[in-house]
Amino acid sequence: MHFIKTHPARIYAVAVAALALVAHYVPALPSTLVLGLVAAVLGTGEAIQRTEDRKTAGAGEGIEVGRQGDDQGDADELSA
Repeated sequence: MHFIKTHPARIYAVAVAALALVAHYVPALPSTLVLGLVAAVLGTGEAIQRTEDRKTAGAGEGIEVGRQGDDQGDADELSA
C-alpha cells in the first residue's frame, strides 16, 4: 500500500500501457468496451495528476522563498 501511495503515476503508466497492448492484440474486443476503458483511464489520469500536484506543492513548503534581495546585497558588497 505504501508503494501505491508513493508511485501512483508509475502504476498508472504501466496499467495504461498494458490496456493499450491488450486493445491492440485482441481485435475481437467490442468497441464499446474499449471506449469505456478509455473514459475510465482518462478519469483516473486526472485523479493521478491531482495527487502528484499535491505532492509537488507539499514538497516546496519547507523552502524559503524571497531570498533574492539577500543574494543581491551580498553581490553588491563583493563588488565594492
